Amino acid sequence: MPDGRAPTRPVRPRPAAAAKPPPHRLGRRRVPEVRNVPPDGVEAHLNHLIARDTADQVLAIGLPRPWFGDLYHRILTIGWPLFFGLAMAAYVVANVLFALLYLVQPGSVSNARPGSFTDAFFFSVETISTIGYGQMVPATLYGNLVMTVEAAVGLLLVALATGLIFARFSRPTARMLFSRVAVIGPHNGQPTLSVRIANVRKNQILAAEVGMTLVRDEVSTEGDRRRRFYDLRLTRQRSPIFALTFTVMHEIDRHSPLYDTDAETLAALNGELVVTTSGIDETLVAPVHARTSYLPHEILWNRRFVDILGWTADGRRVIDYRHFHETEPLPVV
Repeated sequence: MPDGRAPTRPVRPRPAAAAKPPPHRLGRRRVPEVRNVPPDGVEAHLNHLIARDTADQVLAIGLPRPWFGDLYHRILTIGWPLFFGLAMAAYVVANVLFALLYLVQPGSVSNARPGSFTDAFFFSVETISTIGYGQMVPATLYGNLVMTVEAAVGLLLVALATGLIFARFSRPTARMLFSRVAVIGPHNGQPTLSVRIANVRKNQILAAEVGMTLVRDEVSTEGDRRRRFYDLRLTRQRSPIFALTFTVMHEIDRHSPLYDTDAETLAALNGELVVTTSGIDETLVAPVHARTSYLPHEILWNRRFVDILGWTADGRRVIDYRHFHETEPLPVV
């Protein structure tokens, strides 16, 4: 350089630091902003603690959801149409993969048209299902090796499918009918919370037990919001035989969590009534259980259930399930 100084290197601007994802994003999935209380002007949407449909499920944020991490439980809980759809999809995919393997080496299957995916696919179906009509057979060592692997995979698929179907069919389930609403009204002069349940099957449930729990929001003196559970004391919690109907009753006295509570207070606390029942099915000789829950708008005050017990003309006891869910207002005294 003319002045004898070394040339200076141009200063490049430093790249800006990568912006952190906003707090309302989790990975690539956008999640809603979480608040301790509902925003002003927004009505809280209460969901059943015990989901009656998919809309009742509480939104869970931040939990890992590996689909294959709990595959067995997912397969047992999905519906039958989806189960058979997944089973058929797995069967077709397995045959497609083995058909492509047969096509890797031309002539590996005798009597198959050269390069025909259709022939290779249906030969795979015959092999994985151990049908073997005899029209097409492996012709090379490679073809026999693929056929051996496919036969083993076919045995595993049949064993898995048989076990899963048997597990789904053999699960003991209870056919309990819960009243659509709960009612609060006087019984023997005492305010009483009542829920009606029935055994839909024409058999008996032995050593039946029922539980009732009140769930509501509470704020501690430190300002922490908690979801508290209170077990309600029942007038009768256990029945040696449950064959017909059972009215679960809780007397609201000064020791009850519902004492001095009305519909507005229960709604303000996001209250929910959880009812569970369990017993031994005499036919299956296995424990069965059922559960449901009631939100504040499903708990009716100053009403009672319509009587469903009666007699036929020939003197037989009858239960009229047509009025199982019906209630009526209490007579004005």
